[in-house]
Amino acid sequence: MKTTSLQMAAVQMNARSSLGKRLRKNKTLILMFLPVAVFFIVFRYLPILGNVIAFKQYNLMHGILGSPWVGVDNFRMLFSNPQTINIIRNTLILSVMGTVIGFPFPIIVAVMLNEVRRMWFKKSVQTLLYLPHFFSWVIIGGVVVTLFGSQAGIINTLLLRMTGHEYKILYEIGSWLTIFFGSSVWKEAGFGAIIYLAAISSIDPNLYEAASIDGAGKLRQIRSITLPGIMPTAVIMLILAMGRVMDVGFEQIYNLQNAAVSDISSVISTYLYAVGIQGGMYSLTTAMGLFESLVAIIFVIASNAIARRLGHSLW
Repeated sequence: MKTTSLQMAAVQMNARSSLGKRLRKNKTLILMFLPVAVFFIVFRYLPILGNVIAFKQYNLMHGILGSPWVGVDNFRMLFSNPQTINIIRNTLILSVMGTVIGFPFPIIVAVMLNEVRRMWFKKSVQTLLYLPHFFSWVIIGGVVVTLFGSQAGIINTLLLRMTGHEYKILYEIGSWLTIFFGSSVWKEAGFGAIIYLAAISSIDPNLYEAASIDGAGKLRQIRSITLPGIMPTAVIMLILAMGRVMDVGFEQIYNLQNAAVSDISSVISTYLYAVGIQGGMYSLTTAMGLFESLVAIIFVIASNAIARRLGHSLW
């Protein structure tokens, strides 16, 4: 018994010694990681505690701890309002359609850029495609209004001269949806292609040489080598996209919406802003935010389970 205790103590000492060596060896990496860890703890994990507001009648004067408990009354009030169902429906429609339309474009851009052989042309195109990502949605919204506005929009001015009729492009739901999804693709597709270009660069070049020797053309190489090679990355990106299925994005929708298309442009993010920040109903909007997070978790777990059956899962 005494020997066993000594052996266990020796193992623990060796483990502590090994841990100390690893910490000393990687102290530079640990110091670099420390600000990231602090950021996530302070701005991502600690705010989760504030979700308790969803179960209270929150009052700014009383604070979180002093506000009275109301249980699930906020959720009951939220889902008894017909407007809530419409907002959730709009969010799902815009988000799912945005994912279906926008998800393939970064892959297409990455595959096309990978086939470009003139480096000056490739770099020029990459710069032009990546640049919109760094514009805020305020700038993008201004560009959209300048192009498609009814009063002095460039497109409307040309159509008026050619046809004699003015078209309310931003005030019809169909055309507004086209502009909404098109502007999102234009802004993010180029930057999203970086991830897939990195995945393509990890594919063994010998596979392309072997396929070329066997007589496979470019399209066959893309279909048989490139796309299967980036499939694990695409699955991971799709799973992460499912986590944002209830988050259309406040800046985009806020800068592009107008009263004429409010039937489709009223989403959860604009509801949180209007009712929570402007209206001061913090408990109600926290309940909506908590519901949004739970739905996102369900989508992520479900999509990862499906991906696991296909052999490509995030965990």
